[in-house]
Amino acid sequence: MYQSGCEVLEEIKAIKTKGRLAGQMIELLTVHTHIENEVMYPEVCALLPDLKDDVLESYEEHQVADVLCMELAGMSADAERFDAKATVLIENVTHHIEEQEQDWFPKVRAGLGSQAASGTRGQARAGPENAPRSPAQPSAVKKTIDAVIA
Repeated sequence: MYQSGCEVLEEIKAIKTKGRLAGQMIELLTVHTHIENEVMYPEVCALLPDLKDDVLESYEEHQVADVLCMELAGMSADAERFDAKATVLIENVTHHIEEQEQDWFPKVRAGLGSQAASGTRGQARAGPENAPRSPAQPSAVKKTIDAVIA
């Protein structure tokens, strides 16, 4: 099928936009998982040992997201499996968020009280400056490898 020059340019523009948006999503997820893994989850485990199973499940969900982010970061936005991989990542993260907001966070708030939970949120907000921005940064790669071999 013949594509006009305008159609080709539009397709190239769409692929570049998709790649840019995926890059932003990967960066935000890399920062998010780092902060939760390094700040929030250890704090919750220490203060609320009854929630350890919830925390372990969250670590596993992050591990899946980290691996998908690493794979997506290494792919071209026009790769055959790019859209499918991005869709699986979005579905995984959506499930993770819904589970935390509906089940896990209410348990944390009830167990810690609003003041302690607020302190944990404050620590988490202070963490983004030190968090890796790319799944290829050494601290992010180490976290992913540790999760895979653990």
